[in-house]
Amino acid sequence: MRLLVVEDEVKLARSLHDGLTADGFAVDVVHDGTEGLWMATTHSYDAILLDIMLPGTNGFVVCRTLREQDNWTPILMLTAKDGVLDEAEALDTGADDYLRKPFSHVVLVARIRSLLRRRGEARPTVLTVGDLVLDPSRRVVRRGESTIELTAREFAVLEHLMSHAGSVLSKQDILDHVWDVDFAGDANIVEVYVGHLRKKVDEPFGQASIETVRGVGYRLREGDA
Repeated sequence: MRLLVVEDEVKLARSLHDGLTADGFAVDVVHDGTEGLWMATTHSYDAILLDIMLPGTNGFVVCRTLREQDNWTPILMLTAKDGVLDEAEALDTGADDYLRKPFSHVVLVARIRSLLRRRGEARPTVLTVGDLVLDPSRRVVRRGESTIELTAREFAVLEHLMSHAGSVLSKQDILDHVWDVDFAGDANIVEVYVGHLRKKVDEPFGQASIETVRGVGYRLREGDA
């Protein structure tokens, strides 16, 4: 899943980027509200982590502007300010959730995944396609009774495929959701990771659940995947 972090504290922003990337998210980071608003309206994100006290344009204005533009990307407000009025204003301007600094990384990731499950349509806590099971919170993948070891990037690609099981996803769509905006490599990197997944998730179990739709992209078969 692709996240936008708008945070002016450089050290915290770097920590968020590194921690969330290690958890398999693709993360773009900017340090002021004006650029954050531009990024949010120019690129597609699964969720936005938005500080309130920002140079350029504060988080309240960024959030309100996005909602006025009918941009309903889930927004988690981050702030060092303590007070119910700030929390109320964050929610009133359209934020979906609110987290005070300092916060636990584990709690942050849990809040993000909660937002992603609530977005648009109901999303299960654990993804299941046939006998293939992926638990995002525990970072566990199983095929039947067998646990499958994946790298963070492989996990992220599989999670995106399982979240859209039965749908054809283009290389660019997978790239946009699993790699950050600074990725300047070849889009064929997606093909490489799909190959890794097939060797770990399909071939040892005599399955062929990850299909190539020639000229279009990839699809994880539903049903008896």
